[in-house]
Amino acid sequence: MDDPNTTLTVTLGDLAGKVEERVRSGEYGSPSEVVRAGLEALAREERAFEAELKAKVEEALADPRPSIPAAEVFARLRSRLDEREAREGETV
Repeated sequence: MDDPNTTLTVTLGDLAGKVEERVRSGEYGSPSEVVRAGLEALAREERAFEAELKAKVEEALADPRPSIPAAEVFARLRSRLDEREAREGETV
């Protein structure tokens, strides 16, 4: 699909109405423009998510506090879950 004029058939289902609405409003000149804009927005969202994830990983790696062993993390989570289940059991 290196050709920018490649034709692709897509089933939009319930989204077809939204595409038609955008074209009718004059916001976009064709359904193709709507789909292209949607794909560009998705690409921006993915880039933003990856940048945020990368920043969080870098922050975690730079954290000087000692690591917590996985077994301890899972034990803490299990304890919290048990406490929550006990509280919910009391209110039912």
